[in-house]
Amino acid sequence: MTLIRRISFVCATLLVTCALSQTYADAHSFLWKASNRQNAVYLVGSVHMLTKAYYPLSPTLEAAFKESDLLVEEVDLAELLAPTAQFQMLSRGMLPSNQTLDKVVSPSTLALVNKRVDTLGLPIEALMRFKPWSLALMMLGVEWQKAGFDAELGLDKHFYDRAQADGKAVQGFETADYQISRFDEMTMDQQDRLLAESLKELDTEKASVIALANAWKAGDIATVERVVLHDLKQDPQMYQRLLVERNRNWWPKLEALFNRRGHAFVVVGAAHLVGADGLIAMLRSKGYTVEQM
Repeated sequence: MTLIRRISFVCATLLVTCALSQTYADAHSFLWKASNRQNAVYLVGSVHMLTKAYYPLSPTLEAAFKESDLLVEEVDLAELLAPTAQFQMLSRGMLPSNQTLDKVVSPSTLALVNKRVDTLGLPIEALMRFKPWSLALMMLGVEWQKAGFDAELGLDKHFYDRAQADGKAVQGFETADYQISRFDEMTMDQQDRLLAESLKELDTEKASVIALANAWKAGDIATVERVVLHDLKQDPQMYQRLLVERNRNWWPKLEALFNRRGHAFVVVGAAHLVGADGLIAMLRSKGYTVEQM
C-alpha cells in the first residue's frame, strides 16, 4: 500500500467499489453511534470517491442521517469547493518561479516521473512546476479517474448535497487552508518520498483499493485498521501529522456536539475512527457509550 493511499485514506480520498451481491443486512456499516446521558452523535467513516454502482447507500446510513439535524465533515464543503479555495490549492501546489521539479527531487524520483509521464502521454514541461506532493495527488487522481471513480459521487459530497436540500446545518472540523497545509508544509524529503512511493505502485492501486474497500463495506474494522494504520505508522512523523494531531484538534469540537439538542452526523476519513489514537477509542476512554451500527 503506497504512502499516498495511506494519506488519501486519512485526509482526502478513499476509493470504494462494492461486492454488490452482499446485502446490507449481512454486515455492519462503517458507522457508530456514540452517546452519553445528554445526547448521541453518529460517526461515519468517510468514502470520498465512489461510482454510481454504489448507490443507494445502506439504509442504516440513510436513517442515521435523516435523524440528524447537523452535518459535520472534515471541512465544510462550501468552503472547500469555493473558487478561492480551489485557486489556493493550485497556487500552493506550484513551485516558486525560480525552481523546477528536477531541482528539488532525487534523480531516481525524477526518473519515475518521466516514466509515468511517457505512459500517460502528458507534457513533462508543465508538470515540472508542480511541488512533489501536488504532483503525487494529481497523478493518483488520473489513475482513479481512469478507473471510473468520481468525487462528485463520494460520501462527503452525497451527504453535503442532502444537507443542502434538506435544510440541515453544515460545519467543518478544520479549514481548507489547514488541510492543504498538512501537505504543503512537508519537508522536501518527505514530499520526494511521497511522490516516489506513489509512482512505484500506481499500477496496482485499483486491485489494492478494491480489497480495502470491500473490508470497509463490510464494516470490517480489524482489516481496515490493519491495512491502513499499519502502513501509516511506518512513517511516525506522517502518522502524527495526518492523523493523531488532527484527531486531537477535533476532539473539543466533537465533545461539544453532545451538548446540542439535536443529533450530529459526523463524516470523516475512516482511518480517523479506528485504532488506539482514533476517535472511537478516544470516546470510549472518556466514558461515552459507542456502538457500531
